[in-house]
Amino acid sequence: METVKQQQPSAAFVAASWIALLAGAVAFNIGLWNAPMQLNEKGYYFTVLMFGLFAAVSVQKSVRDQMEGIPVTAIYYGLSWFSTILAVVLLTVGLWNAELTRSEKGFYAMSFVLALFGAIAVQKNTRDAKVFRREEDAKQ
Repeated sequence: METVKQQQPSAAFVAASWIALLAGAVAFNIGLWNAPMQLNEKGYYFTVLMFGLFAAVSVQKSVRDQMEGIPVTAIYYGLSWFSTILAVVLLTVGLWNAELTRSEKGFYAMSFVLALFGAIAVQKNTRDAKVFRREEDAKQ
């Protein structure tokens, strides 16, 4: 099998990933701050966002570990996927039943998805940069 040289992520992709993560999470939270909701409802949506971000990073990590031959238990892999899907379902159910306009529901859904994408991309870039530095250090 041919070994593939790890490339360092470009500064533009690293920046775009962080911007996506921050834009999604900050927009979601600003929306919550300004929303005419009860505090318990705001807490629900905030918790779903944090749960989703952690779960998405766990999926990315476990998939990447498997690709690199690092052992990942089936239970952790399965729980990572289950948690990510559950976070999306919880947000969907919450928004479906919320007394919000369609545009507000769309805003929360899109900012949530953007934050999840950003979290996955930031995790990937962090991992790629670490592998690249390790390979560069090994050459010296």
